[in-house]
Amino acid sequence: MIASIRIDQKLFNVDLSKPLDLSISLRAGNNNVNAFYIPPIKFEPFKSGNFIGDVNSGGSCNVVSITFNPHGNGTHTETVGHISVEKFPINKCLRQFFFEAQLITVEPEVYDNDRIIKLNQLKKILNGKSAEALVIRTLPNNIEKLSSQYSGSNPPYMDENAANYLRSLNVKHLLLDLPSIDREEDKGKLLAHHAFWNYPIAPRADCTISELIYVPDFIKDGNYLLNLQIASFDNDASPSKPVLYAMY
Repeated sequence: MIASIRIDQKLFNVDLSKPLDLSISLRAGNNNVNAFYIPPIKFEPFKSGNFIGDVNSGGSCNVVSITFNPHGNGTHTETVGHISVEKFPINKCLRQFFFEAQLITVEPEVYDNDRIIKLNQLKKILNGKSAEALVIRTLPNNIEKLSSQYSGSNPPYMDENAANYLRSLNVKHLLLDLPSIDREEDKGKLLAHHAFWNYPIAPRADCTISELIYVPDFIKDGNYLLNLQIASFDNDASPSKPVLYAMY
């Protein structure tokens, strides 16, 4: 199904029958991606009196209660409300859902036992140009990213200067396959978050960061149409489903 979609005066032809889903499924059990010592996602049949929301346990229908935290239990999209005193709910800040996106692949540089996405790497790849949304796939890109237990592992992150550079290019939506764009233990500074959102100087309320995505190897670097789907949470973050479409 080829459709024509116009974004900011640009016309894109995309095949809507071939979505490229970048989200990680939220599953019952402990075999889920997890970070920041947040408890695993929990699925439990709802119970009330003689009613149980589980057909296999004798209930008339399935009614499952789900307990999770979007920041550590899978693919999520967040606003500047993640670091601000003011409230910036994702449901009110993200009002557009289709964007021109650029996918790039970066191998974080090793520095003092850290693995960091550095300014020089992004400058070399982007050369001063980028789309409204930037998707970053990091190397190595193994399938274990779908179930990695990141807590206490000091995973890769982005340098503050690199985040500043993306803001200077007017990247409004940053997506990457890491649990955070900042270092796991940084004494609460969250320098890259602050740099990207320009907080507290002039908060970019319409900009988002999506973390814990997964970009399979068969998806090639280049330009795509991005559909960034969220749940309508009145919260700084929501589970999300970023979907790419090849453009023709």
